[in-house]
Amino acid sequence: MSSDQVKTRLEPQVDYRIFFPGIAIVLLCALPLIVNPDKSAEYADIAFKFVTTRFGWLYLLFGFFALVFCVWLSFSRYGNVKLGAPGEAPEYSNIHWISMMFTAGIGGSLVAWGFAESMYYLQGPPLGVEPGTSIAMEMAHLYPLFHWGIVPWAIYALPAVPIAYMLYVRRRPQMRMSHGCDEALPKKGRKPIKLFIDIFIILGVLGGTTTSLGLGVPLVSALIAELFGVADTLMIKLAVLLIWVVLFGASAYRGLKKGIKVLADINMILAIIVIVFILIVGPTVFILSMTVNSLGLLMENFARSSFWMDPIDKGGFPEAWTVFYWAWWLAYAGMVGLFFGRISRGRTIRELLMGVICWGTLGTWTFLAVASAFSLHVDASNVISIPVPDTDQFAHITASTVSISEALNEGIISMSEMVAKILSTLPMGNLVIFVFIVLSLIFYATTMDSSAYVLASICAKDMKNDEEPRRSNRLIWAVMIALMTAGVVLTGRLDTVKAATVLSSLPLIPILGMMCFSLMRWLKRDFGDLVAPKEIALPLEKVAGQKE
Repeated sequence: MSSDQVKTRLEPQVDYRIFFPGIAIVLLCALPLIVNPDKSAEYADIAFKFVTTRFGWLYLLFGFFALVFCVWLSFSRYGNVKLGAPGEAPEYSNIHWISMMFTAGIGGSLVAWGFAESMYYLQGPPLGVEPGTSIAMEMAHLYPLFHWGIVPWAIYALPAVPIAYMLYVRRRPQMRMSHGCDEALPKKGRKPIKLFIDIFIILGVLGGTTTSLGLGVPLVSALIAELFGVADTLMIKLAVLLIWVVLFGASAYRGLKKGIKVLADINMILAIIVIVFILIVGPTVFILSMTVNSLGLLMENFARSSFWMDPIDKGGFPEAWTVFYWAWWLAYAGMVGLFFGRISRGRTIRELLMGVICWGTLGTWTFLAVASAFSLHVDASNVISIPVPDTDQFAHITASTVSISEALNEGIISMSEMVAKILSTLPMGNLVIFVFIVLSLIFYATTMDSSAYVLASICAKDMKNDEEPRRSNRLIWAVMIALMTAGVVLTGRLDTVKAATVLSSLPLIPILGMMCFSLMRWLKRDFGDLVAPKEIALPLEKVAGQKE
């Protein structure tokens, strides 16, 4: 028997009770989008509006709860609990851990929204601010920092602790979210409930991942079209998607340490170079001034923004943006929680929570502060004028050209086209666009192969926490993610992309609540009688004697 055959035999088997329902979900969602994209997009929009208007208040409350819970747990006596054996060193160095965490949790979506989000807020600002004013411009820079800041990273960190505790303290053999809910579930009928939980997690991962890639494909396609001066066609979009299948399929095949870690390290370096370049060659003083100003506004308006639902005027901003973002982070929380928990062996609870929230927020704020300010400066300087098409759709616009923010909000250009045009204004514009193409390709590849890795882990049977799922399992999920994305891309509508996230995120709220409850019961049972020294961990003999 060859060594390859022996290796295949030793890989964890596939749990088909979860695998086949997961594949069925993909086909049920993707095929209607591919066969009849217009009608499917219409139904998706209806469902999106229903969830955001009826349950928007729940998303905002849960986001604030996640932040409060994480901060409290970090500075409680349980914050010193070690997620591993006594004296065990972290599995990954801080640099590798941070880069893997950042690229898996955010990825290329930051590139897409970093330059575009502020343009939407300039013409449709929050908190009742009048569009086009100086205050609207300040809010346009502030709100991306709010939407990508400490609340989203707290939502990500929330499930990571129960997962890491389950894997490295309780020594549970399988990397599944459902095992993190054990203490909140009745003993009778627990197995079928856990099966449904894992299927819902798969749905959330697929929804969040599809949203990211559904935004990424048009972005890279538009950048390629701008770079080579060609039309942005469907064929280019599908070619980009195929490249991603190959990239994250190969990385997922190579595994966590050889694939994802290497790509994550490369991309972190590249992202730092890009953002420093824009800061230096762009309007440096304006960027720094806007950043300091936004930090002050964020401290002043954080509580109001966290709970603002606009119930009287009903302008739709909270539902379209804040609720959507919180839903996006929730949909991704299943994948990110499993991934963060998996790579955090040997750290304390405080190190995990504060590392995720602080380093994650610092990274997103740095990128968004520079990218958003640069976009606002380009718009205010009228560097780019967009011709208004001579059609009935735009007959209400009297001018022959409009600013880039007006063109975006009027639907004259897409978000991806706008990002490409803004980047082209930088010195060595073509080189910058090429670098952003590479950056986006790798960013999305790391996000996608992290998703494929987690989906395969959920569907693995009796996989130990130091093992990786079967390679063929990872590759199949890489293809399934691409299939879902192809369906969303064919609709060509941003609202459909948003709907994919919101519809898959709602079940995650009770699941994460159960995980918090289970974690607290585990901590009280295992460490309730211990004083919190610098670091505490369960002896291995006590772990072996635990009864689940």
